[in-house]
Amino acid sequence: MTSTRHSVDVAKVDVKDMDTTKHMEFATSLSWTPDEEQNLVRKIDMYLLPTMWLMYLLSYMDRTNIGNAKIAGMADDLKLSSNEYSVALVVFFVTYVVFEAPSNMLLIRIKPSIYLPSLMIIWGALTCVMAAIKDYHHLLVLRIFVGVFEAGFAPGMLLLLSSWYKREEQSKRFSVYISAAILSGAFGGLLAGAITGGLEGAHGIRGWRWLFIVEGVATIGIAGLAMFFLPDFPANSKRFTERERAIAVARLQEGGVCTSEEGEERMGKGRSFLLAIRDWRTIGFILGYMVIVGSSTLSYFYPTLVNGLGYTSTVQAQYMTVPIYAVAFVCTLITGFFADRVPQHRGLIIAGWLTFSLITSILVCVIYNFTARYVLLVLMAAGLWASNAISLSFTGATFGAMQPEVRAVALALVNALGNLAQIYGAYLFPADDKPKYLLGFGVISGMLGFGVVVYCAMHVLVRRKDGLRWI
Repeated sequence: MTSTRHSVDVAKVDVKDMDTTKHMEFATSLSWTPDEEQNLVRKIDMYLLPTMWLMYLLSYMDRTNIGNAKIAGMADDLKLSSNEYSVALVVFFVTYVVFEAPSNMLLIRIKPSIYLPSLMIIWGALTCVMAAIKDYHHLLVLRIFVGVFEAGFAPGMLLLLSSWYKREEQSKRFSVYISAAILSGAFGGLLAGAITGGLEGAHGIRGWRWLFIVEGVATIGIAGLAMFFLPDFPANSKRFTERERAIAVARLQEGGVCTSEEGEERMGKGRSFLLAIRDWRTIGFILGYMVIVGSSTLSYFYPTLVNGLGYTSTVQAQYMTVPIYAVAFVCTLITGFFADRVPQHRGLIIAGWLTFSLITSILVCVIYNFTARYVLLVLMAAGLWASNAISLSFTGATFGAMQPEVRAVALALVNALGNLAQIYGAYLFPADDKPKYLLGFGVISGMLGFGVVVYCAMHVLVRRKDGLRWI
């Protein structure tokens, strides 16, 4: 790079823990070279992305391992009825949704490097305890508490990502974040099968109980490591030098991202909640994200589809789901990198992918050949996963100008209410509707059409509100 320098007035920049001399040096102005900024972003990536990715991978596996445990013998051992199993799934999402916003209200006031790994250690321990359950009521209580403590993770990560990166840098990072869930879907079942099969009966313990033990211990281990690597917020992270922290804050402010200032009085929890829920952008992004998450419940259809293809073996069926996630993984990452090149068109990119998925969903409704349906669902899943990542980055970037306390609540509300769709989405593919499943794909087609309208509208309205200042 050349000697071109950025220079901003940082009289209000929060550079905590700086000594008086250095504080005065930066108090009037701060300049930095493109090389310095590039090195800083690379350092942020090095600390945040791998740590965040591993934490989300374990979070997603802990959230979904109950399904693997069920087919490995848990339902028989606990004598679970179909309705009891469904209730055990639903209670998790109830507490998961309710506690997301309160958790982010706490996170904005304390250190993420302590708070998020601590949550992870607790739910990891609860996962281990699930290996000792004796009946349905034990399962229910533990699922409720796992939902409480996992609730803070996803919105916390969304807040942390949107607090470190400029608006035009977020899409590729959110795509990396979402890729952890995609790979978990691709290989989580195979790993679970290896654990439950390989350890079945070891030390007199059933394989499904070993699944909870192994994944719970892994979660606790990763959480312990995360405490040493996960950065805090830009103004106070000990992972960075004083100058790096000052540049990190200043470059965000230069890009229109609001950050906390030194000595600033925190906005009250009630006021931040009201400001977040009253903002029309919050409502718009909630509606859009509900469409994406609700449509993504088509993953419940994968086992039936694979079975229809003739792959009745559990291992073969798991392998047949890998291409679905592999294509989604590639499309999500490519879309994320592309979206950062044209951040002003994120809404249209999402609408384009949703339109693509809508077309495939309609075709599934009229094509009943299993092989053709498999190909269509591979393409449909790619569109939904890519839309998921860009939707989160579009949301985070749009909320960048909000006060940090308001942004924390708004992001949590979008993620929480969007995930409500997982509750009703599970009922879109009833067994008596097979093999066509017109109800499920008909509802999904309707939701996708609505989502296209929502994101086209958000594209226009957000640009009109924010102008061309950052887009």
